[in-house]
Amino acid sequence: MSQLPYSEIIQVRYRDLDAQGHLYFANYLVYADEVLGAYMVKLGLNILNPSTAPCMIFTVNINCEYISEVAGDSEVAVYTGYSRIGNSSADAVFEIYGHEGKSLMAKGSLTQVFVNPKTRKSMPIPEFYRKALIQNQPNLEY
Repeated sequence: MSQLPYSEIIQVRYRDLDAQGHLYFANYLVYADEVLGAYMVKLGLNILNPSTAPCMIFTVNINCEYISEVAGDSEVAVYTGYSRIGNSSADAVFEIYGHEGKSLMAKGSLTQVFVNPKTRKSMPIPEFYRKALIQNQPNLEY
């Protein structure tokens, strides 16, 4: 069972499958990104409207370890959180389990850089978001 702080259940859709009938490899990352985005919104950072968002976030590195296949017509539990928060970047992690939460199917990480929307240069992580992360994940490395 995951120790990460946020999760959602995702129904594997037919369109998410490859010709072999299991989850297309890139969609593991899509699922992780969707759930991480929901966690960010829960913590108060909504970047979906660029005209009002306090920053942009660029993913500069991503990796995924595929452990077991995810079959079509199933559900998965996607867990996410952060492992490190720096000045202008943060490392997020994810784990994807079979819907019962016992079988680890994939895990990975990604590095986010927080970017000023006007200059498109890195900027400090917004203070309200940093505080929300530390409050929600007190053991976070920073």
